[in-house]
Amino acid sequence: MSDRKKIIIFDTTLRDGEQSPGASMNIDEKLRIAAQLEKMNVDVIEAGFPIASQGDFEAVKRISQTIKGPQISGLARASDGDIDRAWEALQYAGDRGRIHTFIATSEIHMKYKLKMSEDEVVEAAVKAVKRAAGYTRNVEFSAEDAVRTRLPFLARVIEAVIEAGAKTVNIPDTVGYTIPSEYYDIIEYLKNNVPNIEQAVISVHCHNDLGLAVANSLAAVQAGARQVECTINGIGERAGNCSLEEVVMTLRTRQDILPFSTDVVTEHIYATSRLLTTVTGLQVQANKAVVGANAFAHEAGIHQHGVLMDKSTYEIMTPESIGLNQNKLVLGKHSGRHAFTMRLQDLGYSLSTEDIQKAFVRFKDLADMKKEIFDEDLDAIIADEIIRVPECYKLLQISVSSGSFAAPTATVQMEVDGEVVKRAEMGDGPVDATFKAIKALTGTDAHLLHFSVGAITGGTDAQGECTVRLEKDGREQLGQGAHSDIIVAAAKAYINALNKIVSIKKRTQVNI
Repeated sequence: MSDRKKIIIFDTTLRDGEQSPGASMNIDEKLRIAAQLEKMNVDVIEAGFPIASQGDFEAVKRISQTIKGPQISGLARASDGDIDRAWEALQYAGDRGRIHTFIATSEIHMKYKLKMSEDEVVEAAVKAVKRAAGYTRNVEFSAEDAVRTRLPFLARVIEAVIEAGAKTVNIPDTVGYTIPSEYYDIIEYLKNNVPNIEQAVISVHCHNDLGLAVANSLAAVQAGARQVECTINGIGERAGNCSLEEVVMTLRTRQDILPFSTDVVTEHIYATSRLLTTVTGLQVQANKAVVGANAFAHEAGIHQHGVLMDKSTYEIMTPESIGLNQNKLVLGKHSGRHAFTMRLQDLGYSLSTEDIQKAFVRFKDLADMKKEIFDEDLDAIIADEIIRVPECYKLLQISVSSGSFAAPTATVQMEVDGEVVKRAEMGDGPVDATFKAIKALTGTDAHLLHFSVGAITGGTDAQGECTVRLEKDGREQLGQGAHSDIIVAAAKAYINALNKIVSIKKRTQVNI
């Protein structure tokens, strides 16, 4: 298959995906995801928006220094300061460093947001690309809100930035507005009306507000786009972004009508999806295509019979093709460190000796209480013991009394900024009492938006997993906690969310 049939996979999980409410990641978490994306062999990793905060800058810098395979991209508005700051972080990637600069081109954005004329926008875009090209030949330009832009003007902008040095031109559906046939026509129009279009790769970046992000991206590929910008699990602002796993597996499955290829090692898709869920706390819906819990489940009797006879009757791809091994090794209390370590590696975790030891101790403790340890249990252990934000608040002990004839009471002992404190509170139930005690001890005014609890695996000995969503100063944050005791899990989730709020507060974000 020729290079003209190769589709470049541009992963923006760490930038656009992180803008999903509650999905903020610290530097260590971003590095874990980036390492897994490298293992999956994506072509480009958009590591962040360096000018947005010191935390984002450091993350892009560390990823540029650490990741050796994919290109590393940093986002920058069409301004000198943004572009200079981006290259300051990206320079360590050398030729693999990509400056991704953008400016809006639609009438609505130019009138109400930019307050600029068409000529001014073209001038700013060209200036930005030229400045970026002064640092690297690897420059991408995005025409924000391209699908709501007048096509003659869009063609004018794209021609100008290619002439200025852009090697990739992105035609994003910023607000998830277009439909496949319209998007196809837009890409075809540019191919027919931009004289120098062959000097750049056409990229597409679709949002999922109408549930069409993947369909639109594939339509653009058929029209001539050769880069797709997407995220793991489709996470992102509002309804999310184009889902990487869905695009990649569609191209792999439908070679008969989509004769294109990617370099993605699809066998790492499932592990990457699970890792992202563990890091962010954003659960994948059960019926999510490719990586959902029900993606390869067959309940109807006629389906089960067909699959038993021949999998191809109802399965268009195999579980193994995404790294879902149905003959999973189940661990137990007699399992050794080697089997434990190998299973973690299969799940996509690359841990230090110290972290493996910490997780192994927790694994042994859990194995004493459960007959079998499943992958979901291991994810919970890693989330609880390893993937943690710096702990300003730490749970030490908790005791709860509750029943039909007694007022539910929780006594919580915590470490708050290095000081051991203790408090008892009554509530409408044991969880409410626990949250009230934690709130009093930490002095937080965060508002509880959502609380959920579920069993990680089946059986009465299953670990309980709790998810808490808190809101403070207009920002939402997810917290996770897992434990064999549901109340302890709830306390851990609440405290985890509070620690994330404190961590994020230390980062100064800019509005984009």
